[in-house]
Amino acid sequence: MTIIGIGKNYVNTPEEMPSPKWAPIIFTKPETTLLKNNAPFEMPAVSNEVAYEVELAYRISKTGKNINEADVMDYVDAVAVCIDFTAKDVLKKSRENKGPWALAKGFDGATPISEFVSIDQFEGDINFALNLNGERVQTGNSSLMVYNLPQIVSYVSQFMTLNPGDIILSGTPAYGVGLVKAGDKLLATLEGKNVLDFEVK
Repeated sequence: MTIIGIGKNYVNTPEEMPSPKWAPIIFTKPETTLLKNNAPFEMPAVSNEVAYEVELAYRISKTGKNINEADVMDYVDAVAVCIDFTAKDVLKKSRENKGPWALAKGFDGATPISEFVSIDQFEGDINFALNLNGERVQTGNSSLMVYNLPQIVSYVSQFMTLNPGDIILSGTPAYGVGLVKAGDKLLATLEGKNVLDFEVK
């Protein structure tokens, strides 16, 4: 199973939407980053600056290669909310040498994720949000993606075959990202419903 993320994929308002668009920033995360069932997130020993990024996560339902944008929703069956944790200090060191994002986003437990919900339950754009210690810190709507889901899946499938169970992380809202520390409590919502609720240790 592959976890595929896209970076810098949100704007604050429709007026900020770039034209023409830049090439999407794609990265992958190992399956060992998944943290399920509201299990607590343990701060990694490799970082002192871990940042939260709330995102919509889409599940691939069948094998596909070179998928047309018009057909993408035939390959996606469910959506969840996740946190794409990033070790900012690790990322900074990597960038200094023009290195990849892999270690900064790929440490164990770096992707807490809710249960998946059938995509058929949603009509149109999807709202999601994140609270940190009871305070709203991020609010997102899928209409503000620079690259929408069909564009992301179609683009990625040109390079790699997508398989059932693969997860597409579609990016975090353009504002509100911040650091976490031991003792923090994170609560993520999907269309106003609490779906992810865990503590940082």
